[in-house]
Amino acid sequence: MKRTAIITGASSGIGAAAASMFLDAGFAVINISRRPCPITGVTDLCGDLSNPKSVQELARTLSLQLAETQPSSVCLVHNAALMLKDTADSTDDSSLAKVLQINTLAINNLNRELLPLMPSGSSVLFVGSTLSEKAVKGAFSYVVSKHAQLGMMRATCQDLMGRGIHTALICPGFTDTEMLRNHIGQDQKIIEAISAMNSFGRLVEPEEIARLIFWSHSNPVINGAVLHGNLGQVEH
Repeated sequence: MKRTAIITGASSGIGAAAASMFLDAGFAVINISRRPCPITGVTDLCGDLSNPKSVQELARTLSLQLAETQPSSVCLVHNAALMLKDTADSTDDSSLAKVLQINTLAINNLNRELLPLMPSGSSVLFVGSTLSEKAVKGAFSYVVSKHAQLGMMRATCQDLMGRGIHTALICPGFTDTEMLRNHIGQDQKIIEAISAMNSFGRLVEPEEIARLIFWSHSNPVINGAVLHGNLGQVEH
């Protein structure tokens, strides 16, 4: 009857930080990603979220584990994401489909298989972005997918009414992760520029978002809410 946290993309960044936090709190933690989690004690369930067959296999394995272990609560954290550099007038269908597969369809598959096995007191937490509610140029497919996650979170909240399972969308600002640094090409000038776009003049730390994720699981009062963790971004 141990509490369980299932986190996609816990191999680095926000996911790894969240895995560490849940583990320290006594949760059994399962990482779903292509690479293992660097945190000792986390169970790795390696697979490719960009491959529908792989996602289905992952979902079935997880559902069997939940049916067997019957945890007292489950925190399902949809954290894995793909971000491409693309635009509305250049994105081909296959690229958009790949982003949507990882950022939305894999979520739907996991939810469909796991929600029936999640007891009251559980949560489904989506790690979105400030781009879940606005847009910037050069990230077309990512923006589309993150807006879709907002709709998924709200619709899931409504469909789960009365079951004691709450949802939330956690929206990090510019966070010091591998994905961000790869997206901007490790350009220090760009890092300094985007760090200046909030009131503290720095990137958000993965551990700060992890604390917000952990808090959200324990506080069902935020059911259906959008929670921004961006240090107060300057709006233009």
